[in-house]
This record gives sequence, C-alpha cells and structure tokens, in this order.
Amino acid sequence: MAKACAAASNLGVWMLNVHASGGLEMMQAAKEAINSSANKPLLIAVTVLTSMNQQTLQQIGIQADLTTHVLNLAKLTQQAGLDGVVCSALEAAMLRAQLGNDFCLVTPGIRPANVNQDDQSRVVTPADALNNGASYLVIGRPITKAENPLAALKAIHQECM
Repeated sequence: MAKACAAASNLGVWMLNVHASGGLEMMQAAKEAINSSANKPLLIAVTVLTSMNQQTLQQIGIQADLTTHVLNLAKLTQQAGLDGVVCSALEAAMLRAQLGNDFCLVTPGIRPANVNQDDQSRVVTPADALNNGASYLVIGRPITKAENPLAALKAIHQECM
C-alpha cells in the first residue's frame, strides 16, 4: 500500500485515498510514503461507504452506531496526520465541528433532488452537502447517466450557487 501511494504520488495525482479501517500504522505508512514526493497529493481515508447503512455495518461485524464508527475512524485518520476523510455529507457537520475547518471532507453519495439514488443509502443534495461543511463533492452517475450530462452538471452547479 505504501508503495502504491508513493507511485501514485510520483505520477502527479492531486488526491488519493486509503481505507481508515486499515488502522493507524497503515495510514501513517501511507503518509510517510508520499512525504518525499515533489508533488505531494492530499491524502484522505475512507470512513464508511455511502452505500452502507447500520445493517450493513452489523453484517460485517461492526456493532458500533454508524455515526460513532465514522467519527472514530475520522479521529484515527486525523491522528495519523492525513488531510481528511471520505464520508457521507450526512456526517459532514458533525465531523467539521469535531475535527475543525482544516480537515478535508470528501463527500460521495451526492444526488440532486428527484434523481435516482442508485445503490447509495446515505445521500444528500449538493447544496445540503456544502451547507453541512463538505470540502469536495463527488458526483458521478447523476451526471454521467443523464440524457444531457452538460445540462445536468449546469443544474447541479446552479443549485450550489
């Protein structure tokens, strides 16, 4: 994993992620691997996928409340010295309050109103994600699956203004 992070960093990527569930030492190794890069990317860690819910967590053996689990992983990520996390925008306000304004929050599961949620369990509109404190919005299928992707993108952009 550390070698993969170093390789991605040397290729010039601007952001890359690891999984916070890999633990403190793994995240610290990822951070160390990119520190020597001339083009150091933002390094973030995934907390809980936005396609997951409380039941999914329990199925994989995690008994903690989903929000508590996300917060614990985000705190561990910050302790490891990473730049931020991937989280649902539903958790963004709580994470912003707990971890500060400099901690990057990348939020997938962004769906404009009246758009199919696809496989996502924890979705938020673009405007609500920004209001909740998201740093970056990950918006894929609402644009790529649209009949007119450019029009979909413009509508999302307008919603965020």
